[in-house]
Amino acid sequence: MDTALTRLVGVRHPIVQTGMGWVAGPRLVAATANAGALGVLASATMTTDRLREAILEVRSRTDAPFGVNLRADAADAADRVRVIVEEGVRVASFALAPSPGLIAELKEAGVVVIPSIGARRHAEKVAAWGADAVIVQGGEGGGHTGEVATTVLLPQVVDAVGIPVVAAGGFFDGRGLVAALAYGAAGVAMGTRFLLTSDSTVPDAVKARYLAATVKDVTVTTAVDGLPHRMLRTDLVAALEHSGRARALFQAVRRAAGFRKLSGLTWRGMVRDGLALKHGKELSWSQVLLAANTPMLLKSAMVDGRTDLGVMASGQVAGVIDDLPSCAELVERIMKEADQVRARLATTR
Repeated sequence: MDTALTRLVGVRHPIVQTGMGWVAGPRLVAATANAGALGVLASATMTTDRLREAILEVRSRTDAPFGVNLRADAADAADRVRVIVEEGVRVASFALAPSPGLIAELKEAGVVVIPSIGARRHAEKVAAWGADAVIVQGGEGGGHTGEVATTVLLPQVVDAVGIPVVAAGGFFDGRGLVAALAYGAAGVAMGTRFLLTSDSTVPDAVKARYLAATVKDVTVTTAVDGLPHRMLRTDLVAALEHSGRARALFQAVRRAAGFRKLSGLTWRGMVRDGLALKHGKELSWSQVLLAANTPMLLKSAMVDGRTDLGVMASGQVAGVIDDLPSCAELVERIMKEADQVRARLATTR
């Protein structure tokens, strides 16, 4: 299927696997790329050295284009951009709007820049700065999310910018892809659907919790890091929502120390990131400390398999997913369904 997205990044199908922390590693990214979609490597939980190793590992598994997701507000964002450029990565995606300087540096090196946004004004801003495309996530999406549904946000952004728009939040099959294209999108991005594949390294016990979830088992809470965060409803989430602030902050500091060791960041760098987050989101210092909690809570579930000690970010689509196909099977099925829907629509004219 030929769209502005497939032409821009050089993939066969207009589908993006999002850069989920602790989930989107080399195996999943390479499997997605080999299936003809755009796999995106999550780098925020890696050191810069590990990022370079992960890029080389993906390249050893596939010749297809892939991307790397970055935190634009990270203290070492420039170093990560340098790795991407040096290793010839095709696409750089961002969870927050990158600076005009970072966009210019990437574009000068021939890297396609695709920020993720959750509001029309943010899309307009990054488009004016030179972004090549945007991923638009509606409120149905997993992880940090907004309040506006994809069906309302997507057409707003399509009408506002002149660059390709990729729809995210609530997509899992061929019908959704066709619907997104009808709204004017150039493709769809999916996180939870790719997490729930046989190529995902997420432990089986965690996948089982996702598969057992209903739509009502997916909630939005601010208890984890002070920001609206969509995840599976668990006893831990309930406990965090009802725990005292002092206890929550103590746990946040302890886990932040663990994340510092894993990410390679210094305390100074983490404080700098916290200041940027505090300013950008108008958070209290308590919320900034809680934000440091998130990577380790996610790791507990997505890497260690501790559903009792970790949180499980999730889109609402977890409630309608009931299988674990390979990435190749998933992409093939989505494209087949999309063709069938388009053919059926053509006969009803």
